[in-house]
Amino acid sequence: MGSGGLELPPGDDGYQGNSTDVPPGAVSLARPMNAGAIGPELDWDAEAWHEVRTRAQRAGRAYIWLNLVEQRLRAVVAAVLRPVYEPVHGDDWVVAAAGPAGQEWVQRAVAVREVSRRKGYLLDPADDNVLSFLTLPQLRELMVQHWPCFEPYVDERRDVELALDELEVTRNVVSRNRALSEAVLNQAERASARLLEILGAGSDVPSARRLPVDAVEDLVGDRYADVVAVHSDRVRLLRQFPAEDLFGSARRVDALGIGLNLLVQNFSGRRLLRMAEAGGRVRLLFLNPASSAIKRRERELGIKRGELSRAVEMNILHMRRVRARLRDPGAFEIQVFDETPRFTAYLVDGDGADGIAVVQSYLRRTRGMEAPVLVLRNGRNGGKVVKSDRIDEGGLFPTYREEFELMWADSRPVS
Repeated sequence: MGSGGLELPPGDDGYQGNSTDVPPGAVSLARPMNAGAIGPELDWDAEAWHEVRTRAQRAGRAYIWLNLVEQRLRAVVAAVLRPVYEPVHGDDWVVAAAGPAGQEWVQRAVAVREVSRRKGYLLDPADDNVLSFLTLPQLRELMVQHWPCFEPYVDERRDVELALDELEVTRNVVSRNRALSEAVLNQAERASARLLEILGAGSDVPSARRLPVDAVEDLVGDRYADVVAVHSDRVRLLRQFPAEDLFGSARRVDALGIGLNLLVQNFSGRRLLRMAEAGGRVRLLFLNPASSAIKRRERELGIKRGELSRAVEMNILHMRRVRARLRDPGAFEIQVFDETPRFTAYLVDGDGADGIAVVQSYLRRTRGMEAPVLVLRNGRNGGKVVKSDRIDEGGLFPTYREEFELMWADSRPVS
């Protein structure tokens, strides 16, 4: 007998789901079909998994930025408003700061806090306060209501509100686990970085002007020393990090490799000339086009004899013409080495904390254009969006810089 007073048919063969011989008042229950014929296919194909992974990656990146912004805004609100309200209202200072206009949402936060207490959801005693249960829009409301209190610390109220407006779309999408487009993610990252800078928690990494600091890099990048990007080949590197961005505002360029095509063929000689005339320094270290090492490299790549050496020689001649136009040739040095080439490296401002390096290892049957690329940030742990007292264990940048200096000392100048 069912809960509605109707009789269920017996489960023996006498009463199949499709049988018309059903007692009066009984409900017919169709038996399930075979698993292979239930309708939609339950398995995800490769394309579906790719879409899911893409959604998760974008949502994860957005969540990290939103988390940083919310924590920073919460800290700023507490630092500014607590001294004003806590002396009079004690632990209820957030309720008092919300005032009549915010009573509804602040009381809701109080109720959620109590439920979290009872159910054991408060894992950190530091979160056992009403402020920790306010959302980003509510923190913004507190800031706007008390703007005269924040004005001495924040220059432009409009900039803060515009950045928070841009983040609201992303916050809603991430909180509901919906698809986040790349364009909206990029907008959210820019708005978050701008807001953190306005609130006094922006990155102080000197090289950020050339290679923007990524919040994900900053939080989990310690696993990868000072490697901030990896590209499968140089084409993809230049698509994401054009030569103009790499060399455009440099004051010093040290380059080591066979032909240095990334610099010679992708950056204007006139720009290098202006850099040197403005007080910069350029040191270029090519593989000697007449060496036995370049002949071995030609055999490895399976190209015609003399083809690579002529290409390197043309690059050297081009750089010599640039150097010849300088009043001080000492600011633009060219040398050659005869050893087996192991890697190519471009160290931009490598003598300072704002240095960037692009490094490629030479593979036996792969041209430099097709070899994997590492992008390194010098002193990556020196300044962070998230401050840390962890001791810097060093990275790869100093290793390649030291190797360049050793190779430079053992090489010969080109007249």
